[in-house]
Amino acid sequence: MSDPLIIAGKSFVSRLVVGTGKYPSHAIMQAAHDASGTEMVTVAVRRVDLSATGSASLLSYVDRQRIFLLPNTAGCYTADEAVRTARLAREAGFSNWIKLEVIGDERTLFPDNEALLEATRILVKEGFVVLPYTNDDPIACRKLEDAGAAAVMPLGAPIGSGLGIQNPNNLQIIKEYAHVPVIVDAGVGTASDAAVAMELGADAVLMNTAIAGARDVVMMAGAMKRAVEAGRMAFLAGRIGRKRYASASSPVDGLIAPQAV
Repeated sequence: MSDPLIIAGKSFVSRLVVGTGKYPSHAIMQAAHDASGTEMVTVAVRRVDLSATGSASLLSYVDRQRIFLLPNTAGCYTADEAVRTARLAREAGFSNWIKLEVIGDERTLFPDNEALLEATRILVKEGFVVLPYTNDDPIACRKLEDAGAAAVMPLGAPIGSGLGIQNPNNLQIIKEYAHVPVIVDAGVGTASDAAVAMELGADAVLMNTAIAGARDVVMMAGAMKRAVEAGRMAFLAGRIGRKRYASASSPVDGLIAPQAV
């Protein structure tokens, strides 16, 4: 706990947030969660049968003693729809935390930042801890924070694309000005993408397809765990500056001239 992730006063050792969709089976999902070391997973409220029990229930495969459930408003295209879904999640027994998604375009799944900001303001007033998924736009992130968001979640690339971090400079600017955690959400394809996000200064990374769609789901979950940890350590350690020309690893001053044979 020497370097915990703290969101709205709640501490997490792991800085990897994982989804619950697209897995080959609930059992494989559970094994992936264990391998990832995650302490928070997202659940799409509109895509989960809250009345299901036993092996048919996705939620029965989440270790609620160890893992915090973060419901999300996936599939919502208006502020009103997202607000109603968040209220439904709270009434269904989830906490007052919500990963807020308001999609603006069906093909790209890019967020509708105007509607997202509207929904954030409403839900914050109602006592929700709001974590909005947004574009990698520093201005949008600043407005969401000003509206009371407990964290901002800029995308690294379009949802499920696996393209990796497309706009590293924007993510660094977002982090520089944010006073709440910055969680890179969407676009991660492999472990190096997660490491890059953390090296840029992100406080955490959220992913789903990169793990659930891998050839070996559980192995990839373990790789992502290590990548996030390594990226965080590298960020804290501080990388060397970039130079245009070579710099000798060993100092040249004081070298002893070779003796003639």
